[in-house]
Amino acid sequence: MMRRTGWGWLLVALALVGAGSCSDNSGPVAGQLTVSLTTPNPGGDGAVLFSVTGPDALTSATAPAGLRVFAQPLGTVTRFAVTGTLTNGAVLTIGVANKSKAAQYAAAIQSVAAPDFQLRALSGYSLTVAP
Repeated sequence: MMRRTGWGWLLVALALVGAGSCSDNSGPVAGQLTVSLTTPNPGGDGAVLFSVTGPDALTSATAPAGLRVFAQPLGTVTRFAVTGTLTNGAVLTIGVANKSKAAQYAAAIQSVAAPDFQLRALSGYSLTVAP
């Protein structure tokens, strides 16, 4: 009879170990994405107005040193104005609730202005969103 009880405990122990190893930690992982500008006038632009859209509301928005950001309340569609001397590269870092959805975030430029506030034609400008 002892032997039968020993096997019972062994089976229970194996079942518990197996259940523990099945836990899945692949839930949402918060993180940051970078919005980068490509401009035909590096150093010659003073402001860009754009929107960022995505599957979930943004959790934060920060401009790099030397730039200033103005934003609507953060949501699944948020408009931003970034001012300062704009060059090719990062213009904004956004916080997202689930970094695995990074490819679903997009940015679109509405307007660009020179430092003297003259609007520029949008040809040659683009934005990318990437981890």
